[in-house]
Amino acid sequence: MSYVSGLKMQLNPPQDMDVIAESTLLDELLEGYREQLAEDYAAYRNHCMRVFNYCSALAGAEAAAAENKIIIAAVFHDLGIWTENTFDYLQPSQLLAQRYLEKSFKESWCKEIEAMIGEHHKLTRYQANPSWLVEAFRKADRIDLSGGLLRYRLKDDFVSDVLDAFPNAGFHAMLVRLAVKRLQSHPLNPLPMMKW
Repeated sequence: MSYVSGLKMQLNPPQDMDVIAESTLLDELLEGYREQLAEDYAAYRNHCMRVFNYCSALAGAEAAAAENKIIIAAVFHDLGIWTENTFDYLQPSQLLAQRYLEKSFKESWCKEIEAMIGEHHKLTRYQANPSWLVEAFRKADRIDLSGGLLRYRLKDDFVSDVLDAFPNAGFHAMLVRLAVKRLQSHPLNPLPMMKW
């Protein structure tokens, strides 16, 4: 059980979810990084849209009030891979989000979005602040990284519809290439983003 904006929220999605097909905010934010993303732009955009959809579904009815938080976390959560050319990207991604939030006068969202980004590869349940969307976001990213094999009670049809709407476009293959490169250069710390 989790809480969003002080309201009780179970990570039990509604039975009938529609895929959110577009987000103006997501596209506006990503457009500023099109040059750095280069040929990975479509793959990363689709990953962000899948994570956004899964997180929104997991958050349930309260997701509408937190839509922009989810979008901002989705856009920035892996972006440090490209802006800093590193596989140790959590802190650079958090800093990008923080700068955006400060410029947008949304400083009050910083700690939650930094946690959503910083904990999205946590292997165990996030429990530090149950009023935040961190756990829903962590699960959403895991659903996507698993290619939809993990579902966390999301309906099969919904996950399939999200995957159909936003094709992989080489995202997972790119992650494998980066992981192999990191393993070669840092064999004792190949996955620095993972946490217990």
